[in-house]
Parts: sequence; C-alpha cells; structure tokens
Amino acid sequence: MTAEHPAYGELRPVTGTASVLLQSNPNPMTLDGTNTWLLRGPGTSSTVVVDPGQDDPDHLERLLAAAPSIDLVLVTHGHFDHAEAAGALHRRTGAPVRAIDPEHCHGGAPLTDGEAIVAAGVAIKVLATPGHTADSASFVVGGEAVLTGDTILGRGTTVVVHPDGVLADYLDSLHRLRDLGDAVVLTGHGPELPSVREAAAYYLAHRQERLEQVRAALASLGPRASARQIVEVVYADVDPAVWGAAELSVRAQLAYLKNNG
Repeated sequence: MTAEHPAYGELRPVTGTASVLLQSNPNPMTLDGTNTWLLRGPGTSSTVVVDPGQDDPDHLERLLAAAPSIDLVLVTHGHFDHAEAAGALHRRTGAPVRAIDPEHCHGGAPLTDGEAIVAAGVAIKVLATPGHTADSASFVVGGEAVLTGDTILGRGTTVVVHPDGVLADYLDSLHRLRDLGDAVVLTGHGPELPSVREAAAYYLAHRQERLEQVRAALASLGPRASARQIVEVVYADVDPAVWGAAELSVRAQLAYLKNNG
C-alpha cells in the first residue's frame, strides 16, 4: 500500500453500470484507500457517486473529471474516509448528498430502508445494514451488484465500532446481505468480490469463530479481563497497528455475550 499504487487516479470499470476511482489514502484501516464508486446506466451521461471519500482536492478533481454531470451522491456511512468530501462535492455540483444519518446529508433527505431510487439510468435499492456503524447502508444496483461500504470489505474483515456499532445488528445485516445471492460485492475498501452470499457466509463464520475465541479468553483470563487483554490473546496474530480497532470489536463482542450468552 503505497502512493504509487497503479489504480490511483484511474477510473476502472467493474460492471456494466459501476466503475471505481481509488483514493490515495492508504493506511491499515483503509487498505489501499477508499473506493469511490461511479454508477451510470447505458447511454447515460449523468452519474451517481457513492462515497466521495475524504477531503482531498486531487481526488475531488479526478472525480469531477470522471463524472462531469452528477445527479446524486450516496454515502454508505459517515466515517470521514467515506463522507468527508461530500459537502465539497455538493457545493461544486449542486448534487444532493443522501445518507442514513441526516448529519451527512447535503440538500437531500435521509435515506430509508427499502427505498427505491432511480438516477443516472440506474435502479438502486437502499438496504440498511447497521453493525459496523449504526448508520451503515448498502446499495443494491439492479440485480447484479451491491455496494457494501465497510460492512463487507474486499480483503480481511471489518470492525464493529462499539458502542455505535452493535454486533447483533451486524449479524442481522450479514444475513440480509447473504440473502441477496450471488450479486457482485462492490466494497468500500479493497477489491470487488464475486458473490455477496459467499462473502457474507464467510463473515458470519468468522464472527462466530471470534466469539468462541473471546469466550475462551475469558475462561482463561477470568471474567474481569479487560478488552485490551483479550485483544492481546485473540488478535495476537494481527498487526498491532490495528489493535485499537480490534479492541472496539472485542467490546462489541463482550456486550453481545453479556446479552446473548
């Protein structure tokens, strides 16, 4: 993950309606950077932008060059690496920005679960998928793809950002996504994945495995063990640079076990 990644600044087609512009903001949490998605129906010059990314004039200019006519901006959730640039994009284009959380809307109404949107020649269904954050949403594009933000990543697994993120909600969201079948997963970070059914099933199995590991750590360390102590056991094989994020997930797991056994 360096600033020389060959995809930076290049608009890459992925499906018949979706192309991705990778932002140069790599770190252990964003992987290679944030995926800004451009949705455009066949024969249509206008665009729907999903997750304009964090505030970065170079990325904004590349985005505007790739999408000179923007009908709508959608935000999968309010984390700065996905939503920070939305206000600037709205000011430059006048395109409404819509998200689950009204705080991240600019000139547009908040999104609602199950809402059907048609823009730039593309049919989009809003799917509320809380868990990573309370305001996380996914967007089903026709029958071919689903944009998942940080709910499903292209590489590795995501963080349940306790206390805003709730593990029980996240598991429910993964089941909803699994039920979409073999739609292509257009992720917020990392490469696209061929099947949301398979990706969600993997994530569900991973979460169950982590819960068992946390239970085992509690049995070994004692019920008064801190989340940090559990991280050092359960995530011993993970880069310590992400232990802070892992601690949030452990706190979410502990809350889940307290309520669900």
